[in-house]
Amino acid sequence: MDHTTPFAARLIFNIGLQYLLRHPWQTALMILGITLGVAVVVAIDIANASASRAFDLSTEAVAGRATHQIIGGPSGLEEEVYVNLAVSGVVDAAAPVISEYISAPSLEEGPVQLLGIDPFSDAAFRDYLGGETGEQSRQPIGNLVQFLTKPGAILISTDLAKRSGLLDCPAEDNSCQIDLEIGGMIKPAQIAGYISPADSLTQRALDGIIITDIATAQELTGRVGLIDRIDLILPEIGSNDLQGKIHEMLPAGARLIPAEARGGTINEMTSAFRINLTALSLLALVVGLFLIYNTITFSVVQRRPLFGTLRCIGVTRREIFALVVSEALIVGSAGALFGLLIGILMGQIAVRLVTQTINDLYFVLTVRGVQIPFWSVIKGALLGIVATVLAAAPPAWEAASVPPSVALSRSGLEKKARQAVFLAAIAGLFLIIIGIGALLIPTRNLILSFTATFSVIIGFSLEAPIATSWLMKVSTRPLGSMMGSLGRMAPRDVVSSLSRTSIAVAALMVAVSVTIGVSVMVSSFRYTVVTWLEETLQGDIYISAPSLTSTQSSAPIHPQVINVLDDWPGVEKVYVLRSAQVESPQGMSHIAATSNPRVSEERLFLSTSIPPDQIDSAMQAGAVIISEPYANRTGITQPGGEILLFTAGGETSFPVVGIYYDYSSSQGTILMALDVYRQYWGDTSITAAALKLQPGNDADQVVDGLQAALTGVQQLLIRPNRILRNEVLQVFDRTFTITSALQLLATFVAFIGVVSALLSVELERQREFGILRAVGLTARQMWKLILLETGLLGASAGLLAIPTGYTLALILIYIINRRSFGWTLQMQLQPEPFLAALSIAIIAAILAGIYPARRLSRMMAADAIRYE
Repeated sequence: MDHTTPFAARLIFNIGLQYLLRHPWQTALMILGITLGVAVVVAIDIANASASRAFDLSTEAVAGRATHQIIGGPSGLEEEVYVNLAVSGVVDAAAPVISEYISAPSLEEGPVQLLGIDPFSDAAFRDYLGGETGEQSRQPIGNLVQFLTKPGAILISTDLAKRSGLLDCPAEDNSCQIDLEIGGMIKPAQIAGYISPADSLTQRALDGIIITDIATAQELTGRVGLIDRIDLILPEIGSNDLQGKIHEMLPAGARLIPAEARGGTINEMTSAFRINLTALSLLALVVGLFLIYNTITFSVVQRRPLFGTLRCIGVTRREIFALVVSEALIVGSAGALFGLLIGILMGQIAVRLVTQTINDLYFVLTVRGVQIPFWSVIKGALLGIVATVLAAAPPAWEAASVPPSVALSRSGLEKKARQAVFLAAIAGLFLIIIGIGALLIPTRNLILSFTATFSVIIGFSLEAPIATSWLMKVSTRPLGSMMGSLGRMAPRDVVSSLSRTSIAVAALMVAVSVTIGVSVMVSSFRYTVVTWLEETLQGDIYISAPSLTSTQSSAPIHPQVINVLDDWPGVEKVYVLRSAQVESPQGMSHIAATSNPRVSEERLFLSTSIPPDQIDSAMQAGAVIISEPYANRTGITQPGGEILLFTAGGETSFPVVGIYYDYSSSQGTILMALDVYRQYWGDTSITAAALKLQPGNDADQVVDGLQAALTGVQQLLIRPNRILRNEVLQVFDRTFTITSALQLLATFVAFIGVVSALLSVELERQREFGILRAVGLTARQMWKLILLETGLLGASAGLLAIPTGYTLALILIYIINRRSFGWTLQMQLQPEPFLAALSIAIIAAILAGIYPARRLSRMMAADAIRYE
């Protein structure tokens, strides 16, 4: 009966461990491959989890224990809404809130959140002033008096004060005074006291929050008489009837929503971004699997005579299989451990990159620091160990299933490998067809999309053996003509070791093809954005208040600024814009309301329901046009329908007459006439202005004059057209920094795989090289032969990566990007990415061959011949 005793199991484990210790370089390469793969996955998982947790902490810190919120339009709510609700007695717990993202250079780099609360009604929601639950330390009476009576009084956390050198407040001098920058306006504030959180999570959340009395917040933000929302705590029993009563008391523009509704909508914006990063990080692990498979296969080949002998003396197949898998288990465990440690360190950098991208493109994150979830550590460790064991299973099965007589033959594996080439090609073609078929399914499911993409990539990698064999046959004659016998030997040597060289080619091909695909996608994206900017940025000068995100500015411009612009010499036209977030049945929607009567002429339309020359007049009559990302996000396939928005007068429908291309935000935008916006929301604020200069006026001189004239009114971003374009492209390039880093890591893992494969092949062929040296092959010729073989491997990988990378670029541009962010990109094909990728593959392979060539060229011929 074929079974394994406990003694045999321990013996097998010890044999496997001893083999790994006797081959340190081979073991180190396997561990390094899985370490890098696990490290990249863990780093990205930590970055995603940290960004998501940062948003959750900030939301929880501001929302507190509120179950529902009453919100208004872009301008907020009249404070009388809260007063009427409080005196009615309908609800037991209600608190007014003002929340605004600001910057405070004296505290820390990065944005902070100003939270205005009413201390007398807020204790049931947040315990920052010392509530009944005792979660925070109670504020001294003197601090509370200053907090309520002193102009500009604020509270900050103790830890934030320590890091900022502001621990001696309150004081009588001005040492406790700091400046707050709110929408370009500098407002003085006075630290009245500190909050000492009782737990680490609240401590992290409060590091990004400044608390002040709601009256002070109204003065600082310029919203006297207004509040952002009203927090409520409603009981679960009878909640529906109570909500009905609250609805009856609210004005037309106010709505009652669950507290988590807004946070969920905003957090969903980054889900596609996080999934894209996770998929790209898994690529490094996939490439690492090739390395593990290749190295374990070599270890099996090295010991085929030993396995044959063991089988002859009675060792079972199960025990042979367990021996190889136990080695993989040791390697996988070590690689996973090192990968976790390195991944946590890499996560520190990845968190900053991911947070910067989210702040640039989506919303403001005020909570900083790295969150290391227990599940991320467990997931990374399991991925490393399971991936290693799975990669080792085929060679382990090969070692266990081969008959003893065949195991004693060195050529057995290569013979089976050549026989399996055709089967691998058929399987690869099948995976490509399956993957493409799945990608053609009309769905926005990114998990399915990336699974299908991986199927296509792995399918192409399975074509590597047959393609490598064919390329070597084609290159034999020309190389022989140019380099003589060495030129004929090198291709034959590659084919004779196809079981390992093809895996190295496949690993390098996958990494290089991803470099091609992502490079083509990024260059096409950049070309599309540049073309879009040329069409949409028609003004000469653009003015906005400083914003904490790069894509949308919602801070209002002071009315006095607009008066100055209207009368400025050399200015022909001033077009103003109001950017705002409004509620809709689909969640938060971004509105851009413009005074430009010819806005449609500055847009590239995907489709329209009326002639383009009639769009502007239709917008003045109340119609809207929407961006392509918004249309994709809300499921609007064609213009001609209507969208619902919650206005100051209640739910209102707006006809959609056009869908235009836009690359400023994946959230999408509703573009309408400014007069229509003001009619429905009653909001007269302005967030940006575009200046059209009279002919002959220099934009730089006008910018200098405006900056000097407006400095005393408001700090503004006044940028000529070309500067604004450059800043947009800088944000674009910064967005893809982490993508480039992940590409580089995947290529490095593939490079390690090539080193492993070449080292394995050359070590196995030491006797052959020893005989060649003995019959007259010089050390110089040895170098030339080995580097020629490695160059052929790199060239094969580079050539095979070209069609694979092109296919991947098509998938990324026309499927993944559209499903992830709603953008249609124009493919821009340039030879540079393909030539660069081919060069990288060849150079990487040649560099990988230097160590084996150096090692073998120094070995004595007699020692090499005696090698077993």
